Amino acid sequence: MALLPFVDVKPAGQADAAVVWLHGLGDSGDGFAPIVPELRLPKSSGIRFLFPHAPVRPITINGGMQMRGWYDIKTWDLNDRADETGVRESATAVTALLDKLIEQGIPANRILLAGFSQGGVIALHLLPRLPYKLAGVMALSTYMAVPGKLKEEMTGANKSTAVLVNHGTHDEVVPYSAGQAAFNALKFAGFTVNWAEYRMGHSVCPQQIADISRFIQQQLPAL
Repeated sequence: MALLPFVDVKPAGQADAAVVWLHGLGDSGDGFAPIVPELRLPKSSGIRFLFPHAPVRPITINGGMQMRGWYDIKTWDLNDRADETGVRESATAVTALLDKLIEQGIPANRILLAGFSQGGVIALHLLPRLPYKLAGVMALSTYMAVPGKLKEEMTGANKSTAVLVNHGTHDEVVPYSAGQAAFNALKFAGFTVNWAEYRMGHSVCPQQIADISRFIQQQLPAL
């Protein structure tokens, strides 16, 4: 399998940590890359940001239109929205990228995984299933695929990993209740999960960006 292509935003000095940030449906790695300067991280942070591009694929709900997506969406029904086969394929591809970072010298516990909307589905799918412990996971305006398989498939490696679940109270794409359901499923399974909500739609807002920056600095302190 070829490694996912990505936008690479490197720190001023040597990189000793990484954030892998997965975009939403129809977007690309370029969509979230401009958030890096907005995070106002200290120049000494040493954090490399990778924004992978999802594969281009036909999306059923959009009339089969070809666009970047981590998986197909056949229906708006949340119980069947995420195509499980596609989710698992993308999770494997993202894992290969994480493995490559580790091979290049950045330890797993210095890697933070983030995802918005569809990207958040992949991040939440990987959180309980990875064999190694990450520095943290951020799930933004998203939901959980196959929650019924969470307990039987989890490794437990990231039980104590800090997880931040964010959602907009006026989200018109992924219902607020879906974000809460993902949070509750993780909490019930014993994960270290925190919830934050913002008065916004399916997007990010300035207060949230400031909170994300704080979370990243807490989980990836400068060495």
